[in-house]
Amino acid sequence: MILHKSQTLTFFTPEIYDDSGALFFDTGISAGFPSPADDFKQQRISLDKELIKNKEATFFARVSGQSMIDAGIEDNDLLIIDRGLEPEHNKIAVCFFDGEFTVKRLKVENNCVWLQPENSNYKPIKITEDNNFIIWGIVTNVIKKV
Repeated sequence: MILHKSQTLTFFTPEIYDDSGALFFDTGISAGFPSPADDFKQQRISLDKELIKNKEATFFARVSGQSMIDAGIEDNDLLIIDRGLEPEHNKIAVCFFDGEFTVKRLKVENNCVWLQPENSNYKPIKITEDNNFIIWGIVTNVIKKV
């Protein structure tokens, strides 16, 4: 279900199912010949349980743009955002900045907060008292399509 769409992010609420889970092979992926015994080493794994630690405060957002590509966050990636985590220096955060959502790395230096893009084509943004600024949540995982 879409909650909000901005120029850079589209927010979703996760639907968590207790009985969900895909087959998980806990043997590593071989680049050679697999062992026939490996066929019997399987269990179910829930990505919800692996990726979502605080389900009441977790949201998904789809990225639009290139400002974080050097951090491995690209256009159309799906972010998992936990609003219950404390913002810290060097964490990647989803922020509400002057009427628009953005995803950037937090830099805190000498009581100043900067939003640091991870792409040399973009400049850091210094947060001032004049800005309408809220740290909305901390990115915990990125899901990509291959």
